[in-house]
Amino acid sequence: MQPLHGAGAAKKLSPQRTASQRNIALPTDIAGSVIGTCLAAIALAGATPLAAQDSPATSSLDELIPDSAVESPDDWAQQGTDEQVISEAEAGSQLKAETPISEAPDMSIAWPEDVDLDPLVPLEPEEDIEFVQLLDDAPRLTFDETDVEELSGSLVLGFPQKEPPFSEREDFVDRFEALSTIEELGDGDENVAQLAARARKDEELLETLLRVYGYYEGEVIRTIGTRRAGEDSADRRPRVRFDVIPGARYTYGAIDLGDLDTAVDAGTLRQSFDIKVGDYLQSDTIVTQRFNLDRALGETGYAFAEIDEPELLIDHERVQGDLTMHVRPKGKYVFGDVVSNDEEFLSGRHLATIARFDPGDVYKRSIELDLRRAITATSLVSTVDVQAREVVPPRGDEPGVVAMDVTMERAKLRTISGAVGYGSEEGIRLQASWEHRNLFPPEGSLRLRGIIGTREQLAGVTFRRNNLGGRDKVLTADVYASSIDTIAYDADTVALTGTYERTSTLLFQKPLAWGIGMEILATDERNRVIGGIPRPRQTYFIASLFGRATIDTSDSLLDPTRGFRLTGFLGPETSRTGGQQYYYLRNQADASFYQSLGQRTVIAARARFASIQGAELAGIAPSRRLYAGGGGSVRGYGFQAIGPKNDLLEPTGGRSLAEASLEARVGTGLFDGALSVVPFIDAGSVSIDTVPDFRFIKFGAGVGVRYTTGFGPIRLDVGIPLNPEPEDSPVGVYISLGQAF
Repeated sequence: MQPLHGAGAAKKLSPQRTASQRNIALPTDIAGSVIGTCLAAIALAGATPLAAQDSPATSSLDELIPDSAVESPDDWAQQGTDEQVISEAEAGSQLKAETPISEAPDMSIAWPEDVDLDPLVPLEPEEDIEFVQLLDDAPRLTFDETDVEELSGSLVLGFPQKEPPFSEREDFVDRFEALSTIEELGDGDENVAQLAARARKDEELLETLLRVYGYYEGEVIRTIGTRRAGEDSADRRPRVRFDVIPGARYTYGAIDLGDLDTAVDAGTLRQSFDIKVGDYLQSDTIVTQRFNLDRALGETGYAFAEIDEPELLIDHERVQGDLTMHVRPKGKYVFGDVVSNDEEFLSGRHLATIARFDPGDVYKRSIELDLRRAITATSLVSTVDVQAREVVPPRGDEPGVVAMDVTMERAKLRTISGAVGYGSEEGIRLQASWEHRNLFPPEGSLRLRGIIGTREQLAGVTFRRNNLGGRDKVLTADVYASSIDTIAYDADTVALTGTYERTSTLLFQKPLAWGIGMEILATDERNRVIGGIPRPRQTYFIASLFGRATIDTSDSLLDPTRGFRLTGFLGPETSRTGGQQYYYLRNQADASFYQSLGQRTVIAARARFASIQGAELAGIAPSRRLYAGGGGSVRGYGFQAIGPKNDLLEPTGGRSLAEASLEARVGTGLFDGALSVVPFIDAGSVSIDTVPDFRFIKFGAGVGVRYTTGFGPIRLDVGIPLNPEPEDSPVGVYISLGQAF
């Protein structure tokens, strides 16, 4: 059916279709005549006269259909109509070509007269129009020898440009692959609709990356189709291909760094911004060098320096970009005093001992940030803010002075903590403590602690003063009473210890750490009874002085990947037992080494040697003797399970010890690189003599995993003893925070 166009358009209907639509069942002998008559009536009744026709008087239905038609419709229909009447009606309704339109019948619209129209003005010919001509000798790209990189079954990159070469192509492809929305599609998700939508985004991404690398006239041609015939007849998945045409690479033109030349260290600062006229333009480089310049300003005394956002003006005629980045150094400064807003809590004088600068040192932004972190690390404040404030302005080449204003809020200072644990060797262990972290200001804490367990009971009081006399210098005094049963001995002890040490922390890892101390204790001990024969306990009164030092060149306390550590310990000690006085020297040396092999593997090795010289074994309390075995010693064996034993297989401990370990920490790439696998082998020996004789050397091996977190790796090691004793367990499992060494 054709649509109606205006009042005079006709619509032709099929009688059979009309009948079926209305579900009307008619006899076949009258269907044609009745339907034809009805349609004719409807057409006549609903017809609208054209504008050029006379409108006849309305006739009634009786006049249109005579009685004879009703009595005999077939005969009446066959009579037809007088042809002369039809011709006269048609003749009267036709318009002649020469009839004036104003004389048309029934025309009610007034015809406009005396209308003045502006004459048409001919256009002047354009003389400056130039038409582009495609020269036959112009360089053209061909795709016959295009380098292609297929990133996936749905994504292909083509590089038809040979000259100039696209030198950043490898890095360009890696970045695109990491950001591509098509690459995010999973297997089976590729359909034409999804690919088309993502292809548009990837096309914009490619164009953006081209500009990032300095290609401002680059072109990306996108094609969506299926795999070529013959590649894989069973796989007709759609794929997207981008042909990347970088074009010419732009270079830096003029470089304007504002007032940088007014700085005292202008030459050094300009060298930190390593972009020169003529270098290839790259947005990443601008961001990196802006950061380098900002860091250089902050680390050389310019406390209030400002750098505006960079602006790049591209000139396509010169194929260059002009860089403008306004720098305002605002003078050079040195550190002054530290000012606290809460002198009674943490005074400015005390905060100055925490700071890693002295008055008169050149201002460094990193040192200011370190002071804020150090104050936070005291756990005494909930919030802290450190701001540089000008005290003396700079004059000429003379630097100004800034005071460090510290604004802080006190944190809750009391802590109650508890823990419940179970170990196959230790049994059940309940631990609780109460602590006030600033009972004796500044940073003087008091801690009460207690342990109730299957093999250990303890009650103790600890006083600790942090940052006493300098950053991370700690004074500790501890008094405790304990009863402990280990695999090697039983001991009931009352002790007083005191230490003063310079510690290495996660916030401030130091190349040199040291500690000195003293210890006085009374202990009632015996070796662990295993054979069933009771042994008498023996009382020891012990006093000792000790010192230790550590040289550390590693890059991390918890997860080192390079460097070494050396630690030495010396402790002259005296012991009185059974009416006799003994004097001896306890000493120990530890060394560890770390070396990266590639980006994912670290080889780590350690060695330990210890000895007790000057007294026989009986004059040394069992708790002061040497033992090996456990997670920090030889994995695969229990704690203190390695060493000489008597005839009843009771461990006696020794006077010398030697240990060694080797492990490979291999990254897997799983969990965004957080998971590592660590195969290891350990060895250890304890001897009764002061020099190891390796009679009781034991080997352990196994494999572990490390999961790196924000605060260090979590360690899980599973070791087996390679030459176990009958009483040794077949496997040992060790869990802790940090590497084994």
